[in-house]
Amino acid sequence: MTRPYWTPKTMTKYKLEYIWLDGKTPVPDLRGKTLMKAFEKPPALADLPLWGFDGSSTMQAEGHKSDCVLKPVALYPDAGRKDAYIVLSEVMHPDGTPHSTNMRATIENDPDLWVGLEQEYFLYKDGRPLGFPTSGYPGPQGPYYCGVGYKYMGNLARQIVDEHLDLCLAAGINHEGINAEVAKGQWEFQIFAKGSAKAADDTWTARYLMMRLCEKYEVDVELYCKPIKGDWNGSGMHTNFSTKYIREVGGKEYLEALMAAFEKYIPEHIAVYGPDNHLRLTGLHETQAIDKFSYGLSDRGASVRLPVNFVKNGYRGYLEDRRPNSQGDPYQIVSRILKTINTVPKPAPVKAASAD
Repeated sequence: MTRPYWTPKTMTKYKLEYIWLDGKTPVPDLRGKTLMKAFEKPPALADLPLWGFDGSSTMQAEGHKSDCVLKPVALYPDAGRKDAYIVLSEVMHPDGTPHSTNMRATIENDPDLWVGLEQEYFLYKDGRPLGFPTSGYPGPQGPYYCGVGYKYMGNLARQIVDEHLDLCLAAGINHEGINAEVAKGQWEFQIFAKGSAKAADDTWTARYLMMRLCEKYEVDVELYCKPIKGDWNGSGMHTNFSTKYIREVGGKEYLEALMAAFEKYIPEHIAVYGPDNHLRLTGLHETQAIDKFSYGLSDRGASVRLPVNFVKNGYRGYLEDRRPNSQGDPYQIVSRILKTINTVPKPAPVKAASAD
């Protein structure tokens, strides 16, 4: 009897970098560790197992009961490593309930929410922003914003920024753009996504990719909102948002009610818009004071800016909350904005007059 010939299927071992947010307050840090797992074909999110970690080492548990669970929620190809993926994960208790530090779980589900996050940051080396002299300061602000040339940009920042952009695009993160910012050594990337949590997921993953990339250049990513005191711009994370109603119906009456709600909940917003925001929201450097609320057409000194065509389009489109700072947790920011939006009733549609 002839024995049947059987060839086993080829299995590839993939590097799965599970990343999550720890229990640090007021803003968490990223953590990550690699799981090696074999698959016959590139894995999908549904193929990934739950994993765990020692919560007593991340400020998320006590030593006598330290197990926390990682639940994969988003999967990104990792072009920085061979056969690799980044697995963005929520932290859960062993019973399957969200951990108290899991701010992603606080975001209400709204698939029609559109969010754009403008992440500003500084690149630091040897304790100072890239391009700063060893003592003192460079020339004053002015030529650095969207600047070109060695005397403005230095010799390393643009290389890092461009490499980071390529890593993010390879991961499927929807960057809308990048640019050098107002202060020397300060940069920005913008991420847009549809759905309640997607833009925040992508921003945390983009932060991870930037931090990991900078390890090889011996450079730090500084997210703190006001690292340079004095007449230098702080770093923000302006948050653009729209709901289906704002995009398609809108109207002056609804906008005024919405802005009244944003003013009513100033403390709740500021509480999650990033630490030490009083150092940045001073009323100077394109900001409104932290204890005031204003909105205005094309006004970068307002709390909320109405884009230039918003009014022309019948008070429809998107809005920009300029108060969140660069170190804020995108999950908490989006969660709070959506909570405030959902307190505002939508005006009943006006019925057309019937013909006699």
